[in-house]
Amino acid sequence: MRKYLSLLVFVAGVVAVALSSSLLNTSRVAAEPQHSTAVFDSDGKMKLPNPASFRRWVFVGAPLTPNGLNNGKAGFPEYHHVYVEEKNVDAYLKTGSFPEGTVIVKELTRVLNPTFPDGSRTEPSGRGFFNGEYNGIDVTVKDSKRFAKTNGWGFFTFGHHPLPYEETAAESSVTQCAGCHIANVAKTDMTWVQFYPILRDGDKTK
Repeated sequence: MRKYLSLLVFVAGVVAVALSSSLLNTSRVAAEPQHSTAVFDSDGKMKLPNPASFRRWVFVGAPLTPNGLNNGKAGFPEYHHVYVEEKNVDAYLKTGSFPEGTVIVKELTRVLNPTFPDGSRTEPSGRGFFNGEYNGIDVTVKDSKRFAKTNGWGFFTFGHHPLPYEETAAESSVTQCAGCHIANVAKTDMTWVQFYPILRDGDKTK
């Protein structure tokens, strides 16, 4: 009988320790603030995100508006490679909005050495448009307090030119970026989700 009681006491002790450890870890996780990859210097300029990191985030899409289809004067004549961290994609799919601290990176690439007036070329797969060299990077950051005047998002440009990019960038003016987003995609959390299937349609693989 004593052995049985001792065993019960031992098991109860193990369970109590496990529960307390679990509760402690849960409280720590709950207490942790939303982490953002956006880093700002003392002047409020954003530091260039690390390409080695963001190029491994979720690649949501790559719209293209080449010069050859826009009378030679496209506003953004490159591919727009758009990356979002997986945790923030998951949050958007669940709620329809991005959490505070979300960073969306748009890295531009030129079309590869055009051989036709419309900017296309012929490859073994057929005539079309193909990715060329990197040619710039734009970043948007969700911070409702810092960017209250532009619907909670800040817009930054680190150069529209080949590598290397600028190391820091001041917030772009409303006329440069935010105004167009406010006028056209304010209802979809300031993001052109209609161009990105995973954000527009959800994850249809499940």
